[in-house]
Amino acid sequence: MERKIILVTGASSGFGKAIAAQLVKEGHFVYGTSRKTTVSDTGCTMLQMDVTDRNSVAKAIEQIIAKQGRIDVVVNNAGIGIGGSAELATEEEIALQMNTNFGGTVNVCSCVLPYMRKQRSGLIINMSSIGGVFGIPYQGFYSASKFAIEGYSETLSLETAQFGIKVVIVEPGDFCTEFTGNRKISAATQNNADYRNSFARVLKNIEHDETHGAKPEYLAKKIAKIVACKRPRLRYVVTPNPIQKLSVVLSKIMCGRHFQALLRLFYKV
Repeated sequence: MERKIILVTGASSGFGKAIAAQLVKEGHFVYGTSRKTTVSDTGCTMLQMDVTDRNSVAKAIEQIIAKQGRIDVVVNNAGIGIGGSAELATEEEIALQMNTNFGGTVNVCSCVLPYMRKQRSGLIINMSSIGGVFGIPYQGFYSASKFAIEGYSETLSLETAQFGIKVVIVEPGDFCTEFTGNRKISAATQNNADYRNSFARVLKNIEHDETHGAKPEYLAKKIAKIVACKRPRLRYVVTPNPIQKLSVVLSKIMCGRHFQALLRLFYKV
């Protein structure tokens, strides 16, 4: 097996930590990142990186290039979630959600692509979500950030294929990770008489599915297979949950209004 130099963002917990651990286990040299300086027990080398700050991203990538001379694979995993009504989201909440999930992905890609173009090779794996396939109630700007990643990744794939660079979109379903506990909650939504009861019901359903979801190692093994694949697909839905797999299929074949009615029933909006 070819040993690859791999960068995984958001590697201090959740998906990122599991992905880094799996890739190290398979013999790759892995760099993980987090906003704060930390040491990982996964065997990867941790670097400080704030994905919302392009200078911070560039500095971390330059460190890898200085030591390794190349970067073969990037897994753009860093992200956050904010729950609340789309109507009541503050400018600060919208900016934080979009700048982290979407802007962070763009920053990392923009900083690593010059080196991959020079290499005439590379693999970029961008983490989307089934929430990037269809909108999820009270996760409006989380979904918006993932929809943005989907469109950006499709365009990036078209533009960079000429340089031997492959772009892959991964759409996880619900998994049991620290993401649930770290989700930020809109105080304005909780305090709004029109939205708060519906929001509480939906959030309860979402958190139930997450806490009863598969462990992140399930997804990590799938990422490792994508890394090893010579001709990966553009898009992968990753979940062991048959209902979530079916929901992605139905979103593509059902009338939009009918599918939304189904979502309202499922989430109890």
